[in-house]
Amino acid sequence: MKKFFTGLLLVMAFVELSIAQQSITSKPNLALVAKVNSSRGAFGVNTLNDGLTPVNMNQRGFGGGGARPQPRANIWVQYEWAEPVTTGEVGLFWWNMNNNVRLPENYRISYWNGTAFVPVENAQGMGKENNQYNVTTFKEIQTTRMRVELDSADRGAATLLEWVVAKAPNSPNPKPLVSAGIDRDVMINGKTYLDASVKSVTPVSKIEWKKVSGPGNVQFSDPNGLKGAATFSAVGDYVLSMTATEGALTQTSTIQVKVHNPPPKDRLDVVYTKRYKIDNKLWNDRAKAMIVNWIPYCIAQNERTDLTIGQGGLDNFIEAAKAIKGQPFQRHKGYVFSNAWVHQTVESICIALMVDPQGDKEIIAAQAKMKDALERWIPIILAAQEPDGYLHTAFTLRDTTRWRERWSPRNRGDHEGYVAGYFIESAINHYTLTNGKDKRLYDAAKKLADCWVKNIGNGPGQKEWYDGHQEMEQALVRFGRFVNDMEGNGRGDSYVKLAKYLLDSRKNGSEYDQSHVPVQQQYEAVGHAVRATYNYSAMADVAAETGDVDYQSAVMSLWNNLINRKYYFTGGIGSGETSEGFGPNYSLRNNAYCESCSSAGLIFFQYKMNLAYHDAKYADLYEETMYNALLGSLDLDGKNFYYTNRLSEAQPRDPWHVCPCCVGNIPRTLLMVPTWTYVTGPNAVYVNM
Repeated sequence: MKKFFTGLLLVMAFVELSIAQQSITSKPNLALVAKVNSSRGAFGVNTLNDGLTPVNMNQRGFGGGGARPQPRANIWVQYEWAEPVTTGEVGLFWWNMNNNVRLPENYRISYWNGTAFVPVENAQGMGKENNQYNVTTFKEIQTTRMRVELDSADRGAATLLEWVVAKAPNSPNPKPLVSAGIDRDVMINGKTYLDASVKSVTPVSKIEWKKVSGPGNVQFSDPNGLKGAATFSAVGDYVLSMTATEGALTQTSTIQVKVHNPPPKDRLDVVYTKRYKIDNKLWNDRAKAMIVNWIPYCIAQNERTDLTIGQGGLDNFIEAAKAIKGQPFQRHKGYVFSNAWVHQTVESICIALMVDPQGDKEIIAAQAKMKDALERWIPIILAAQEPDGYLHTAFTLRDTTRWRERWSPRNRGDHEGYVAGYFIESAINHYTLTNGKDKRLYDAAKKLADCWVKNIGNGPGQKEWYDGHQEMEQALVRFGRFVNDMEGNGRGDSYVKLAKYLLDSRKNGSEYDQSHVPVQQQYEAVGHAVRATYNYSAMADVAAETGDVDYQSAVMSLWNNLINRKYYFTGGIGSGETSEGFGPNYSLRNNAYCESCSSAGLIFFQYKMNLAYHDAKYADLYEETMYNALLGSLDLDGKNFYYTNRLSEAQPRDPWHVCPCCVGNIPRTLLMVPTWTYVTGPNAVYVNM
């Protein structure tokens, strides 16, 4: 009999718990109109109040580092409302990520009483049941802020997936939380894409867009919708408003729109880096350090087979050639994009060999060794190219159970375009080094680009594709221009078209790799800073080559946001508040990320803006980045470098790095100084540095 009653009590408790979970999600949720923050900032907790109940969590994998122990800490997460709200009940959804992350040891719920945070009274519940809502009731409160304080939390607030705050019966609704979107720029003959958001406790009944101010007329494609477009009749500064109505409550948000005249029809012309002489103490010294020390060191590192950090150089190409011949081969070494070590070093060698040594014996000796290395490397690289032109040793040496085919969405993060783009760019400078007499890399680059043109697109047998890390896009435009200049007859046009197609295909993804919305509708710099600048650089290229007005508008918006709201005074970018990327507007912490590659990418972007707009301000800015953000990443002797460039740094530079990007990007960018210094117009030469 005792067991019967015990079992009955357990069943009743389970039913009561299930009813409580259903009840908390059916009540008006005040969290929807709260601003969320934590003791570690808003990043990582900004989905706590999205109103989405997590489902089937135990069926989800977890790739965040397994069960490796992490430091535990006391942290808090907080909701804040613009006006007082009334509640006596909350629901917290905990998930231990399939036992990979520990739930906090304890937690408390507190609220702001006007002078301090104090615990809620008569709290009942306070559970930590995994993979479900844990409902807690307490004495009704009226407040503008609430906190959940976590003791000994593992990986921050990662185990708290959702936090519901139930509105007390008969209490007034707070006003809806509305956002008209991001401030932006647009060309006079183009349109800006509206993407507003409204969060409300109960459904809104009306949306209305209006012009608040501005010199001309504004036409809205849907004045009563959250999404739509707006066009403008005159150049100038505008303010647009979006008002949401919820019963008797209204709330308005505004955006600023700057309308521009389009850029000149014809862009300025590129000056290709060819053999050149430096007559400047600073640049002579920096070039010598790279030519005598840094690039030879990169060559030696790429030829080593015993590296434990940053491995995967020339040996991957040797093994890929074996695989293509049907011979036994070794597994791929290093990161999936480790080919970048080799391609960037090849390009750096080619540019370094263009520098006049002016009798300097050390430079002459270093250049002689570079020539020998180049002759050793080129046959090895070309032997790893597959018969149809495809080149990516990680794919050639792949585990076929994990990576079955090229250009598969499942493998979007495997950098197929990233390494292909660097190969193409290395071929350009090899061609100019030899004055077109040695076309081995140039022809191989065309074969690779043609392979991509053949296989990617909307035609029969083609695939829609975009790469997780941008680089192929800007490489294709650069190569298309170069091929047209070298061969004529529009031979390179298909490469420019493919670059635009790759950009146009970015959608339904994430901010991290700038695929969250179509590129024509991106107005704020977000996500991984290197991927972002490569993306924006390619967009600026496409805008200049095609005259696409939506691209022109998006590029100007991104430039404005980046330079005026997310730019360090050193010319560096990327606060590091997101993964290797950007934080919110005006959030420029001293402990900056400012990766060297993002500085290189920003130089590329600003350079393209100068080509398009014929405006020296863009050149001034990339000169600032060149001198203050990138030049100092390599030490005076050219033997160590900074991957990241904080405003204040106590740690020494590194001799090498696990990530195959900055070590080659630094010299290939800095030594291409003639290209950055000069551009030409129909009747003029412009000096930019």
